[in-house]
Amino acid sequence: MASDHPSQQTSDSTRGRLLLLSAAILWSTSGLFVKCSPIQAIPLELRGPLVACYRVLFAAAVIAPFIRWKNVRLRPTHIGMALSYAAMNMLYVTALTRTTAAAAIFLQYTSTAWAYLFGILLWREWGDRGSRVALIFAMCGITWIVVAEWNGEQLTGNLYALASGLTYAGVVIGLRTLRGEQAAWLVFLNSLVAGLVLLPWVLTFDVVLTPVQWTVIGCLGIFQMGVPYLLFALGVRVVQVSEAALLTLLEAVLNPIWVWIFIGEVAPLSTWIGGMLILAGLVVRYTVFAPKIP
Repeated sequence: MASDHPSQQTSDSTRGRLLLLSAAILWSTSGLFVKCSPIQAIPLELRGPLVACYRVLFAAAVIAPFIRWKNVRLRPTHIGMALSYAAMNMLYVTALTRTTAAAAIFLQYTSTAWAYLFGILLWREWGDRGSRVALIFAMCGITWIVVAEWNGEQLTGNLYALASGLTYAGVVIGLRTLRGEQAAWLVFLNSLVAGLVLLPWVLTFDVVLTPVQWTVIGCLGIFQMGVPYLLFALGVRVVQVSEAALLTLLEAVLNPIWVWIFIGEVAPLSTWIGGMLILAGLVVRYTVFAPKIP
């Protein structure tokens, strides 16, 4: 039996990585949804909180049927994670409305540094050498974007995106800490709390959404939020937090590409240079420092 253990561990890790990559691909559609014309028709000052609120409520609704309710429990860690998720949701969507999709997503991924730091402090997970090298590439790319695009026009959106990075790291740590819990329950709780925090405010908005706008927000909540966060919660159970944060950086590379192809928003050259540095780190991590198969 002992000889089977390394093989099983490798299989679990591979499955976890595939789940994380799938989550990253679905997450990467956020800019495409938020930048589309029906959502852009919503007044700018209302757009961020309105979309942030309703998309997570849709996500909660689609996840609810998968929960084993008799096994549900609530601990202080759940509350901390859910509040981090609520803050991340609001900050990121607002950033998307006030800066380019590329800048918003790349700056949110300052979370890789925070997640790596928290992983060391909480679990002594130093990660392997490949993860550390990839992290250096990632932070160089993000720093390049921050320095090159630090201007008055997009400053507010960039600050929102940077703040969302810290809160996103809190979500990653929460999911890792609660990895023994039902993934569906964790995603549902996060989404529900995030929506209910914003709902009283959003209901005061003097805006009536069209059927098309409701459809777009519904798809955003289900396919860009609910399903991928469920996949992420499953994947992070068997993958170190530092590696999980690096794998999901694929979202940051794909997000501006989708917006460029389908919406026509062209990000500055500095954003693409930073994105390529991030991607280069992932390539190095899984080629030069590829995990050895037993």
